[in-house]
Amino acid sequence: MKMQLIEIFIPMKHFEKTKTKLQEFPHLSFSTFKEREDLYLVRMVVESKDVEDILNYLESVSAVAEGFETILIPVQTYMSRETLQEKNESKEEKEEEEQSTLMRASRQELIQTIDKNSHITTNYTLLIILSAIVATVGFLKNSEAVVIGAMVIAPMIGPIISIAFSAILGDYKKVGQSTLTFLFGFVIVVAISILFSYFFRMGTENDQFIARTEVTISDFFLALASGAAGALATLNRLSGNLVGVMVAVALLPPTIAVGLSIGQALWIDAYGSALLITVNTTCILLSAITIFSISGIRPVRWREVQKANVSRTFSFIFVGTIVGILVLVILIGQGVKFE
Repeated sequence: MKMQLIEIFIPMKHFEKTKTKLQEFPHLSFSTFKEREDLYLVRMVVESKDVEDILNYLESVSAVAEGFETILIPVQTYMSRETLQEKNESKEEKEEEEQSTLMRASRQELIQTIDKNSHITTNYTLLIILSAIVATVGFLKNSEAVVIGAMVIAPMIGPIISIAFSAILGDYKKVGQSTLTFLFGFVIVVAISILFSYFFRMGTENDQFIARTEVTISDFFLALASGAAGALATLNRLSGNLVGVMVAVALLPPTIAVGLSIGQALWIDAYGSALLITVNTTCILLSAITIFSISGIRPVRWREVQKANVSRTFSFIFVGTIVGILVLVILIGQGVKFE
């Protein structure tokens, strides 16, 4: 059972009403302290699945009253008579409960994670540069192991997942920031691969390159699975390294292929690689938006809810339409006839 400690600083004039409301939420421990004459502190130990409802309430209260402060702290261990008794529950009951819902961190925690991934930072820039250099050398040497090594350090999962998450909440500013961050990384990778292509007239006649200049229907399934895995990892705040490799498989190599093709004026190959990147990006977005929607992430305030509902519907239609058009383009390119 995952738990969190919520500390809420409450102004004296709002204390009794807020305390009564907070006690209605499920909790493992509830205690109050008088910090000073005009300020009280409430400490609640709650299960992680109940955190979001409490934070939603506190968010709505903080929006109309000054002086509220909320701190969320992970709890490694909590013991009481009740928790020790709960450990004796049957294993079957626990498994049934875990399977009934899609587990995730609270919306507020996820927003913090997404915010970090939506900005251009020094670390992001350096990792993009290093991964681009390693991947390009892997193409030149036709080394699959080197290309995989580049995927491990490529931070390409962050901005893509941030775009999908922000679209679900209708946060268009964050969508723009995340898109800019992704395009920034894309341009760096293409520029580095063009530069290498200028000095090393090689790397475009091997398997690593050729595989990234052709698009097949199987690439759709790879990208859809990558996006779903990335979204689930984000929801549960898991380490992004392994999932990041999966997303990088769909994004980093074809971007390198675009740069190498442009550097050597192989325009047909450049088109194929660019088409593959478009397919992978839109499919990752579509599956990530789907997973985030299923998880039940919603804003609290009425205006934000309406905005999110419109944005979520528009995102599905827009991205889904693009994916459908790309499927038709690829099928027509493969000579499939529609009668």
